[in-house]
Amino acid sequence: MLSNFQSIFLQLTLVFFILGQYLNKVNAYFLVIDAHGQECFFERVLSGTKMGLTFEVVEGGFLDLDFSITGPDHNEIHREERVSNGKYTFAAHMDGDYQYCFGNKMSSMTPKVVMFSMDVEETSSSKALKDGSHHDPNSADHDKLELMIKELSSGLTSVKHEQEYMTVRDRIHRQINDSTNSRVLLWACFEALLLVAITLGQVFYLKRFFEVRRVV
Repeated sequence: MLSNFQSIFLQLTLVFFILGQYLNKVNAYFLVIDAHGQECFFERVLSGTKMGLTFEVVEGGFLDLDFSITGPDHNEIHREERVSNGKYTFAAHMDGDYQYCFGNKMSSMTPKVVMFSMDVEETSSSKALKDGSHHDPNSADHDKLELMIKELSSGLTSVKHEQEYMTVRDRIHRQINDSTNSRVLLWACFEALLLVAITLGQVFYLKRFFEVRRVV
């Protein structure tokens, strides 16, 4: 009985440890990009490593920017222009530094605030090369468990990102609604003042129209 309990405890400990290792690879950042500016970041990975970049423009102008990914061979992997959000996943085709850039060069005076995260998911081969060791070919159960944990981690990461971006979108839509409500209120006040001015003008005009002028 005790040995079974210890075995279950060790398995759960291993699950949470590996899950924590995968979850620690995910970070979300907020970045301010000035007008005519561009900010670039680098990820050094091994060939076969899966990477996923997600971003959302939070504030500034029309909520758009330019986005590009460049490989270690300086060839452009992906590019988008004037986009508000995006999600792009790809596998590294070679070892080296992968560069991803956010550009605000089309804006003349408005800085942009962007929220982004880069998920790096190492394959078994790249992880073995990094650790300097290889998995035991007979450890099929361990590999299966690690694969299940990786899928669970990927699912939790997706849920976490969706919650973060839903919060950001909710804040953006709330700002748009508040701005629209303020404009509607100002326009209603302007119409009310205009109506009062027109009414006073009509009263004054009618008063002058019915006024009797005496000729001396």
